[in-house]
Order: sequence, then structure tokens, then C-alpha cells
Amino acid sequence: MPAENHKHLEALARLLEIRLERLSVDSSWARRSSGLRGSLLKYLEQLERGAAPDENKNAHLTHLIQRGFAILNRAASQMRGSRLR
Repeated sequence: MPAENHKHLEALARLLEIRLERLSVDSSWARRSSGLRGSLLKYLEQLERGAAPDENKNAHLTHLIQRGFAILNRAASQMRGSRLR
């Protein structure tokens, strides 16, 4: 994977981790996202320690990012639905 693609994934993972952290603790989605956030943090910490990214790790990170954005989307839908009531 080219370095620029990996940097893009890393930036998305950092953004996602921050957004997941901001979910309301009252949200069922916040509880569901806690394990995912932990996995993202673990991956990012490995990178900070100098671990070299590889195809398997990048594929796993891509999967985590997709799941994370799906959770954010569902949490946002839940928030919109509760405001309409």
C-alpha cells in the first residue's frame, strides 16, 4: 500500500477515535463503540511506537474504520429520531 494511502487511513482512524469518544454515554451506540475505539487506539499506539504498517494491519484498520463510521451514522440517526419526538 502506498504511504499516502496509509497516512490517509491513519488520519481517518484518529478522526474516528475522537468522534467516537464524543458520543453521549447515555447512547447505546457509545457502549457498542467502546471496544472499537480501544482497537483503534491500540493500532495508533503501535504506529507511534514505530511499528511498520503491513497489508494485513491496513485491511484490519480499514474494517475498523468502516465499522466506526457505521456506528457514528447510526448514533446520529438515533439522535435525530429522539429530537423529532
